[in-house]
Amino acid sequence: MTLPAGKTAIVTGASMGIGRATAEALAGKGFTVFGTSRRAGVAGPQQVSMLTCDVTDDESVKTLVSTVLSRTGRIDVLVNNAGLGLQGGAEESSIGQVQSLFDVNLFGVIRATNAVLPSMRRHGGGRIINISSVLGLIPAPYSAYYAATKHALEGYSESLDHELRGFNIRVSLVEPAYTRSVFDQNALEADSTLREYDQARADVRALLAEVMPTSDPPEVVAETVLLAATDRRPRRRYAAGKVARQISVLRRFAPVDTFDKSLRKQMRLPA
Repeated sequence: MTLPAGKTAIVTGASMGIGRATAEALAGKGFTVFGTSRRAGVAGPQQVSMLTCDVTDDESVKTLVSTVLSRTGRIDVLVNNAGLGLQGGAEESSIGQVQSLFDVNLFGVIRATNAVLPSMRRHGGGRIINISSVLGLIPAPYSAYYAATKHALEGYSESLDHELRGFNIRVSLVEPAYTRSVFDQNALEADSTLREYDQARADVRALLAEVMPTSDPPEVVAETVLLAATDRRPRRRYAAGKVARQISVLRRFAPVDTFDKSLRKQMRLPA
């Protein structure tokens, strides 16, 4: 691990959870850190400068980047953490709701990335770290659209990494599993609920309530982000936590039918 010398990092969605823990971890290693929140006046971690930014708004993202550059002259690390969840049967969400989800989870990442790349190229390098999920690798019943945004993020990030290596810019994905935060509590509910899915929604909520108390704290993900930001040989993917590593290995090497049965058992779906 290399320690930063005068390096600057931006962490989107840094007011709570993974984003807040990540901002703290980077600041603790000497980065000058700017965190973002959609709401003005939000208090961030110590040693982190909080700025207002809506990743769904082009001008807001451009203002964020220009503000950071005016203060530090450089951006070395961008952590795209801002995101939303969406729970419910796939047919329960309107197209408008799905578009809104993609606007944050995918297009927000693209906006922020495109905004920092010119500066990174000028300075001869940088790291872009996108917070994905194990749901970017596996199916997610009753979170189909969230999984779709993360699957799309994975394809975008891996492709972009190949494009940018010639500029000494690397793109990495950090893939957590269940993480102890308010993310799931703040997830959107489907906007066109159907009674046929009432029991399924209740079952998903019950499962989350059961696993969350023993899930990884945000600091586990933050330490993985810190590794991705400082690794001498950055990888395209970093599984964050024991469960995430297990899922990643199973997805790649377990027979399809075996994985399918295991997933349905975990989700308490009928065989």
